[in-house]
Amino acid sequence: MGSTLASFMFVWAIIRQYCPYEVRRYFEKYTHRFMGFFYPYIKISIHEFTGSRLKRSEAYAAVEAYLSVNSSKSAKRLKAEMGRDSNNLVLSMDEHERVTDEFQGAKIWWLSSKVVSPARSMSYYPEQEKRYYRLTFHKQYREMITGAYLEHVLSEGKEIKARNRQRKLYTNSPGYKWPSYKQTMWSHIVFEHPARFETMALEPEKKQEIIEDLVTFSKSKDFYARIGKAWKRGYLLYGPPGTGKSTMIAAMANLLNYDVYDLELTAVKDNTELRKLLIETTSKSIIVIEDIDCSLDLTGQRKKKSEKSSDDEKEKLDKGISRKEPKEESNNSSSKVTLSGLLNFIDGLWSACGGERLIVFTTNYIEKLDPALIRRGRMDKHIELSYCNFMAFKVLANNYLKVENHPMFDIIQRLMEETNMTPADVAENLMPKSLSDDVDKCLSSLIQALQETKEEAEKKKAEESKEDDELIKENVAADPKDNNKETEKEIL
Repeated sequence: MGSTLASFMFVWAIIRQYCPYEVRRYFEKYTHRFMGFFYPYIKISIHEFTGSRLKRSEAYAAVEAYLSVNSSKSAKRLKAEMGRDSNNLVLSMDEHERVTDEFQGAKIWWLSSKVVSPARSMSYYPEQEKRYYRLTFHKQYREMITGAYLEHVLSEGKEIKARNRQRKLYTNSPGYKWPSYKQTMWSHIVFEHPARFETMALEPEKKQEIIEDLVTFSKSKDFYARIGKAWKRGYLLYGPPGTGKSTMIAAMANLLNYDVYDLELTAVKDNTELRKLLIETTSKSIIVIEDIDCSLDLTGQRKKKSEKSSDDEKEKLDKGISRKEPKEESNNSSSKVTLSGLLNFIDGLWSACGGERLIVFTTNYIEKLDPALIRRGRMDKHIELSYCNFMAFKVLANNYLKVENHPMFDIIQRLMEETNMTPADVAENLMPKSLSDDVDKCLSSLIQALQETKEEAEKKKAEESKEDDELIKENVAADPKDNNKETEKEIL
């Protein structure tokens, strides 16, 4: 018996080495059909990718999570990955490992394996590897396994995946930097931002409104299906720099337990590439485009630049004022993403390729954005994050100094009503700079900063008023026509 088996293995090795691949495939195809008449077991394969590998199979991910629990008890070869809590490891089946499962008296065998393309079988072409799970069971249990058992595996797997999932922060790289072997257009790190709504410097009413809106969205799958809309929602966060827009995004992700995709538009080659990036995002995620007003030529009214520039100059001449405006930074000319492409990215047909997504734009200058980009239906909720008020200050004082009331609070409240300071600046002044700094010293530092900010604002306002007066006089003196006297009177 042993010699017969050895001879068969030797002959099979010779066939595999010298027989053409197409002939072997043909031979294996009809051998499997012949053996099927006598083989009492059924096999089902669940592949990681299907079709053109646009998106990882959710069924494969659920099976992987389900087997991670069972395999850790019975498998002899395991692979370990960091779980949701960075202090623990999640174990799962290693490649080519087998485990056994039981369900309602039936025995099921699971195998973790992969197929390597014969054209590129070398290890430095991992994009040619196609991983899959295969389950084997007796044909008498066919209806039960294909029905109740697979439903059980998928539901259990999704729950385990949610418990063990380690949230990630993704970013896209320029297309020319992608190695040919990369399976995804996104790279990621573990998302560990500590921001929470409880610690945000925001009015309690606005904070509660945002929380309720987010929680309602996350539980509205059936509602969105009933009204015929993709399960997504757009948020526009706007306000001066330092008002907490990025912190708000982190707090949203922590509240809903979502991944974050930080999309850098200037690194996207064209609209097609933008669509591919969208396809590769997962459900339960936030897609973020920060400082949308600085990303490519997507802002302002849809008017030719020359027309817009001439209109602006005409308006200034009519007013008799020619104040010099700071030049805007030039946009990245290598990217060919258009406003139309971005609008389709937000709410076109491809935006419905996955569910439970938030799309968040941030901007410091909302007036620069095209109305089509921020209308309701695209950016459904507009949230203004403005300068720090007294209620927001009290949250920061409790966070930084663990104090809820203090005699200096009255002075701080009065100064905050008279001047503008961002939450970031307030927090910096409340931050102890040495171990000897106490509450009084930190609050005094904030009061001093508020007073200086107030004085600077008043001085700047006086200088601008004086400069405007001088410009008006220069423009009037430069025009010899008598009718400019009437213009001067109107302007003054």
